[in-house]
Amino acid sequence: QVQLVESGGGLVQAGGSLRLSCAVSGSIFRANAMGWYRQVPGKQHELVASITSGGNTNYADSVKGRFTISRDNAKNTVYLQMNSLKPEDTAVYHCSAGLKWWGQGTQVTVSS
Repeated sequence: QVQLVESGGGLVQAGGSLRLSCAVSGSIFRANAMGWYRQVPGKQHELVASITSGGNTNYADSVKGRFTISRDNAKNTVYLQMNSLKPEDTAVYHCSAGLKWWGQGTQVTVSS
């Protein structure tokens, strides 16, 4: 059974940093692109960053230069390093494997 478990969210002041982790159980990690998405109540899910199985990355314009996605295939874990956080980054952040499997989400709150 595949499970994705996010961690690392929390409350931080504007300008601060957080590092999100998503640990994937099961054998699907290496073969799948991984992505971080975020959702604010009343709005659609937004792609934040993605990374292919080969390590190619893609970022939303709103986070370019501030966020970095990476993956550790030995640990079946994908990370999202978030720097220079802004109040508008406040959301529930979910990780996804291949857009087929999703984690439960972790709350990120950035205070002004």
